Amino acid sequence: MAHDNAGSVGGMAIRVTKLDSTGALVTGPSASYVTKKFVSLGYTPEYEDGDEFTTKAADGSVCQSWKTARTLKRVTITIALCDPDPEFSQIISGGTLLTQGGKTVGWAMPTVGVDATPNGVAIEVWSMAISGGRQTATDRFWHYVFPYAQMQYSGERAIQNDLAATSFEGWAVGNAGFGDGPAAPLWPFATDAPAQQARTNTIPVGTGYQAAT
Repeated sequence: MAHDNAGSVGGMAIRVTKLDSTGALVTGPSASYVTKKFVSLGYTPEYEDGDEFTTKAADGSVCQSWKTARTLKRVTITIALCDPDPEFSQIISGGTLLTQGGKTVGWAMPTVGVDATPNGVAIEVWSMAISGGRQTATDRFWHYVFPYAQMQYSGERAIQNDLAATSFEGWAVGNAGFGDGPAAPLWPFATDAPAQQARTNTIPVGTGYQAAT
């Protein structure tokens, strides 16, 4: 069947899932965290320039020239949230949840000099698929996957007469250990790639901590 050329618009949900030391998804009731209160997720491919070799003749003219291809190294990622979500901050960048009476009331950054997320995380985000000015009837969403990412709390924070920003930045590479993902979606993954996207009919139900299977 021909592709319907649907565009991608908006952000419907973002899910972060813990990884173990092999790159496999951690399972259990709090292995994944879902939020729909995010401003944006941006990603940019980062390439290594190829080597260039040139030989000149005695008269100064170029007699041989060769340049190897640029190669993809990773993608860089930025994420901005609507609010300073403690659970999201902790699962994506480490640190410590602050609790009182069994309730999460805040978050502390990782200790200085410590690798807070040595195993990294997997990140997924969903947007609406739009064609002809409306959401498509089938495969209604675009699903973006970053199977291994290292993220850090980043950017300036200002306590002022305005909303305080909450943002993260980092990078992603491929990860065969991601497998079929935390909720076994229907479309095949190419998890040796640092980023990928495909159409799907489903997005996560609910928000907060969720079990990865």
